Amino acid sequence: MSLVEITGLDVGYVRHRHIQPAVTGLDLTVGEAEVVAIVGESGSGKTSTANALIGLLPANGRITGGSILVDGVQTAQAGERVLRRLRGSTVGLIPQDPMVGLNPTKRIGDQIAEAVTLRGISGPAARAEALEFLTQAGVPDPELRVRQYPHELSGGLRQRVLIAIALAGRPKLIIADEPTSALDVTVQKRILDHLGGLVREQGISLLIITHDLAVAADRADRVVVMRHGRKVDEGDPVTILDAPREGYTRQLITAAPRLAHGGQLVAHFDVRHEPTPEPILTLTGVGKTFPVADPRRGKRGFNALEDVSVTVPRGRTHALVGESGCGKTTTLRIALGLESATSGSIVLDGTEISGLSWNRMRPLRRKAQLVHQDPFATLDPKFTVRQSVTEPLVSFRIGDRRSREARARELLDQVALPASYLDRLPAELSGGQRQRVAIARALALEPELLMLDEPVSALDVLVQEQILRLLADLQDQLGLSYLFVSHDLAVVAQISHTVSVMSAGKVVEEGPAAEVFANPRSAYTRELIDAIPGRRVVTR
Repeated sequence: MSLVEITGLDVGYVRHRHIQPAVTGLDLTVGEAEVVAIVGESGSGKTSTANALIGLLPANGRITGGSILVDGVQTAQAGERVLRRLRGSTVGLIPQDPMVGLNPTKRIGDQIAEAVTLRGISGPAARAEALEFLTQAGVPDPELRVRQYPHELSGGLRQRVLIAIALAGRPKLIIADEPTSALDVTVQKRILDHLGGLVREQGISLLIITHDLAVAADRADRVVVMRHGRKVDEGDPVTILDAPREGYTRQLITAAPRLAHGGQLVAHFDVRHEPTPEPILTLTGVGKTFPVADPRRGKRGFNALEDVSVTVPRGRTHALVGESGCGKTTTLRIALGLESATSGSIVLDGTEISGLSWNRMRPLRRKAQLVHQDPFATLDPKFTVRQSVTEPLVSFRIGDRRSREARARELLDQVALPASYLDRLPAELSGGQRQRVAIARALALEPELLMLDEPVSALDVLVQEQILRLLADLQDQLGLSYLFVSHDLAVVAQISHTVSVMSAGKVVEEGPAAEVFANPRSAYTRELIDAIPGRRVVTR
């Protein structure tokens, strides 16, 4: 029996008095205790489908046709009273961004208890159930967590709190909208393992919304592929991977290297038998201690980095890999001179930069530039693309208006964007286009080294593949060196020549990427590799 039956669903959004279609003619079912994954890139209609299911479309969203039955209740044109009875008790939602999904001003326990009270339970009983659901969601030390605020938890713990809130209504169906897209692979595995356990133990149905076909192949009983608002493929994971009906599905498989290589992690570059170029950047014995205020002990030090040594060969890509909090970004910031090291040496293109004043460091910034994780957050929303990419030239007083205009056009050509985009604002660009602009801006001063902090983690797999290919092409054309920070080993395998694996502020393994991934020496590295999605279905 189907818990969800969607027939001929049409969803659109009102823009400039016209309805622009987002979902067209969709048929979809979710059975009891079944895991269904909807896969597709941004704009494919995945989230619109999930939101239409429980009446959470934005104000300009409209269901223009079709039928949605949820546990026998028609929700397509239902009123708010009917929908409220379904939300929480029949359908629980785990949103993509835990910091948006949680109230920053309320304690964790109160937020879960609020969901419990919707079932008519209040007072001490509600607080006791909140503790129980935190435990069910796999949150360690739940007695402490119920008293904490969202900002005091890691991303993985916040995501588990959202699972606890979804469980609090004892729903028959949980909708998980990109529940792990921003999480490290090991945390991602624990979250998805837990959701899978709920399906098996409690008979809950699960609808996973994801852009990652590897995650869907690992976790779903049935995979639905969407593109431009339409369902283009459907089947069990083995059928989807072995006999995809659509070229688009084959594109998704090719863009997920874990699936393309039969679930194995294969390094694109093998430099084990090649001479190592001279380094452009060397960190030797770097340590970093941050002061931490402890009410019981006063001020004390937190060792973020301990005896970290990293070398970036000229013209190659060196990756820093590890879970959140392992020290990757701190290492990158120290290498760029944005953070001072407590100990150790940092040599950039033959110059020792540790301890340099701002004035003496500024000329060296032309040699190394940074590309951030979220281009929308780092591009000025009021700046056109032209202003963004020429801003470094203005800052360093390079050229005049005419030469900067020519340089802006050249930069956009290098990152494969048309010159017509020069007058656009960031809000008028897609995520991949914004990241291309961010890369163009980083190239404006003709640096020799780019430092890339999770540059593709927020992008769909197809866009991710395009950006990685762009970076590889730029390296070939311009001889660039990259220090590439990522928690995604599959991405690192595509782009890096050498790699350092970090854990708790230390380098636990390093060497050529082909060697590290084929024969990992560290138990921690093996754990990271084993956590990569796409290993369950290895039939290709």
